[in-house]
Amino acid sequence: MAEKEMEQIVIVGNGIAGITAARELRKLSEVKICVISSESAYFFSRTALMYVYMGHLRWKDIEPYPHDFYSKNGIDLLHTKVLSIDFNSKCVHTENEKPLAYDRLILATGSNSKTVEIPGNQVEGVCSLYYKQDLEHIEKLTPSIQQAVIIGGGLIAIELAEMLSSRKIPVCMLVRESDYWAQVLPEDEARMITRHIQDHGVDLHLETQVTEILSDDLGRVRAVVTSNGHEIACNFVGIAVGVKPNIECVQNTTLECDQGILVNDFLETNIEHVYAIGDCAQLRKPILGRKAIETAWYIARAMGKTLAHHICKEPTAYQQIIWYNSAKFFDIEYQVYGFVPAQIHYPLNSLHLESPNGRQSIRITYDHDTKVVKGFLLMGYRFRQDVCEKWISQKMMLETVVSTIRMAFFEPEFYKGIARRYMKKFNIEFGKASYLRSRGSFDSVLRFFKRSKKQ
Repeated sequence: MAEKEMEQIVIVGNGIAGITAARELRKLSEVKICVISSESAYFFSRTALMYVYMGHLRWKDIEPYPHDFYSKNGIDLLHTKVLSIDFNSKCVHTENEKPLAYDRLILATGSNSKTVEIPGNQVEGVCSLYYKQDLEHIEKLTPSIQQAVIIGGGLIAIELAEMLSSRKIPVCMLVRESDYWAQVLPEDEARMITRHIQDHGVDLHLETQVTEILSDDLGRVRAVVTSNGHEIACNFVGIAVGVKPNIECVQNTTLECDQGILVNDFLETNIEHVYAIGDCAQLRKPILGRKAIETAWYIARAMGKTLAHHICKEPTAYQQIIWYNSAKFFDIEYQVYGFVPAQIHYPLNSLHLESPNGRQSIRITYDHDTKVVKGFLLMGYRFRQDVCEKWISQKMMLETVVSTIRMAFFEPEFYKGIARRYMKKFNIEFGKASYLRSRGSFDSVLRFFKRSKKQ
């Protein structure tokens, strides 16, 4: 590694992908590392922005590392905007610094919020929520907001709804689909969350789109016009229709891009010693059933770690890990592991059980013919990630998983009833007489993993 010790590695972006790469590079080598970001001087947890607004956390609480962590670990930080990159001379041109030379370049530029291409989308009072600056803008506008309209039916939309509701601001949410997040959640779960959003006082309009945003004489938002011709008065519009890869600084260059920056299995671009990770990276050959661009915190972290090992140790291909995501819809926690699509068709099937209160459910997907488990979708329950991933990776049979399901629960003693009901549901559907075999204690989990290692 001696010949690489004087290398300069420049990382554009200080989100979870970029900072994970920087930390892992430092663990594995003595290369020079410089991280550039125009958004913030220091890495912060983007998923916690809403909790700063709601007063649950302070800004310093969402910065995982003390400010001197970077200098102590030989990681230089530049708080500036990248204007362009010269791949021939291997230089990064920034807004207020001299050109920065690199030996290797890691692009971890993240995402940008999508907008709605309608008249009025740029008037004062129209916002998105992705960047730190977005949060600051919303905070500045909040004292004058009397009625908010949120356009979109995804995770950012529900975050905005909860944030504004916490400040006692009336919220109207406009969703294009027939239920909230219906393009991701199966129908039962989508309807559950739709009811839950309405129970929290949000005025939810389904199968509704916005055709125009109207402004007053001062250029401030005053109303939106919907696809059915209704006019909804408001003085704040939150646009939450998804994100797209941030590739502005590399457009019109020799770097090959599609929707994102194209990378091979080793996260390498078409230009030698230039890599892309995180939300901005688009895999040329994703595995069957997975997307080429996956915008998830866990994915970005895995990419950063893999790339550091690839650069410093030995050629290491990025393996798309078992899909995992989590969120919270007001009071209902959501977890998904593996493959659980919105539309479940043969050869996939699922075993679904909803609690009597309509606020909790378990769904396990499995191969209809082989009965091998493919995924888990939890509403209002928390499963152990390591147990679920082990069940999926080892291609466990549905009956085995259901009979030992207590092992997956955090604090299983509180979920004896749901485990029994789920076992009963399995027996009824399959004409079986199986019974629960695991107590779900921590010791039983340890024994499970010990047995797995021996197999």
